[in-house]
Amino acid sequence: MISNKLKLFTLFICLSLLSGCSIVRWKIDADEDSLKSAGFEQHRMSLQEGGTLSYWRGGEGQPLLLIHGFGGNAVTTWQSEMLELSKDYQVIAPDLPWFGDSFSAGEANLTTETQAIWQLIDELQLDNVNIASISYGGFITFNMLNNSAGQAPRINKAIIIASPGPYFSDDDLAALNKRFAVDNAEDFFVPKNSDELRRLFDGIFVKPKMMPDFIADQIYQTYFSAWHKQKSVMIQSLPNDRDLLLAAPITATPTLLIWGENDRVFPVESGIYLSKKIQAPLVVIPDTGHGVTNEQPEIVIRLIKTFIESDRI
Repeated sequence: MISNKLKLFTLFICLSLLSGCSIVRWKIDADEDSLKSAGFEQHRMSLQEGGTLSYWRGGEGQPLLLIHGFGGNAVTTWQSEMLELSKDYQVIAPDLPWFGDSFSAGEANLTTETQAIWQLIDELQLDNVNIASISYGGFITFNMLNNSAGQAPRINKAIIIASPGPYFSDDDLAALNKRFAVDNAEDFFVPKNSDELRRLFDGIFVKPKMMPDFIADQIYQTYFSAWHKQKSVMIQSLPNDRDLLLAAPITATPTLLIWGENDRVFPVESGIYLSKKIQAPLVVIPDTGHGVTNEQPEIVIRLIKTFIESDRI
């Protein structure tokens, strides 16, 4: 027997198709309403170089900064974690420049992204900050820890998810391109249509995302159609950013690494290598791909809390 909830959802889809209503917009509104009900507020801050940084803030206690990666924004990456972690911490989750509701007039690179986060920390007068980041967000965290003179001591602990930081080689990039049958990494990370969006999702998640064409197109138009040039340049500049990070001292900040066992973007071998290089514990989650925060939010929440509150897992 079909449940009433399924009937209502099916009816909603039918009405949406007839009315032209966006299911993706409905999902965004529902997710944001759930955050507002839990006490979150969305704020906007002017950036020094020009532009606006949007961020969500909720909860009380020690500050916990959540940094997303390529694709989507703070809410699409961290919503489940935001709701639960705000019960124990002051959670701040920004949209990075050129993602979500944020943009910058600065140069599209890791330095601009990193400085935007430092500006947010200064604006909110935060100290003793814990950071959890995923994928490209991990590159930002490494830059904050290793390449920001006088600032890194303000960070208490770091949780880096599915991000090798500077420890990836040109051979690693070539292998990534081969896995996803693209000429350049930006062709994979910066989709230009709904078909390329499907390729990205298939590479990120273990379980395929079944999407009708109209939903795939809505997702692409909402999250991926803007700022193509800036996003591509950010990917293209990563090898240079890598070399700058490698020249900086290895972080002494307590750091936890979390990886999906079936990560095809940055295979778990990258996590093992990183763990040895920076002497950080690594937790590998079975049956999980690159989209760890979406695929395993309950485990991520538990690991973040345990690491922040104790000296060992």
